[in-house]
Amino acid sequence: MSLIPSSLFGGRRTNVFDPFSLDVWDPFQDFPFPSTALSAPRSEVAKETSAFASTRIDWKETPEAHVFKADLPGLKKEEVKVEIEEGKVLQISGERSKEKEEKSDKWHRVERSSGKFLRRFRLPENAKADQVKASMENGVLTVTVPKEEVKKPDVKSIEISG
Repeated sequence: MSLIPSSLFGGRRTNVFDPFSLDVWDPFQDFPFPSTALSAPRSEVAKETSAFASTRIDWKETPEAHVFKADLPGLKKEEVKVEIEEGKVLQISGERSKEKEEKSDKWHRVERSSGKFLRRFRLPENAKADQVKASMENGVLTVTVPKEEVKKPDVKSIEISG
């Protein structure tokens, strides 16, 4: 067991020190708590935090926009919310429902996550938060935030006398 996330060294989690990412990481997610009544609420929190932070999102910047892509397999666009808070924070949230369990079912492994997820990103100053577009195709959510055009300074030629 390690208190440092293994994804820190070689995984896809490249935004641990990124000031724009507002991820939540639970360092005790895999900690073996004793099986007591006191630990039951803790394990629920760990599961919820894990689902909360496990939705993987890529963020790239092009000359025209900031583009966010999230893999959300099995979700419909109606189950996902994209919001801008305070004009500068992009919030992507939703909920993946748990599969119904039948008493006659015998589960061998449960690896797919379920529950609520929420990811927040502080947008840079050049983002046009009032022109955000979102689309979902084949379980991939794409959020496009246009950028303000960089104004080139006016250059005025001055004639040299002499």
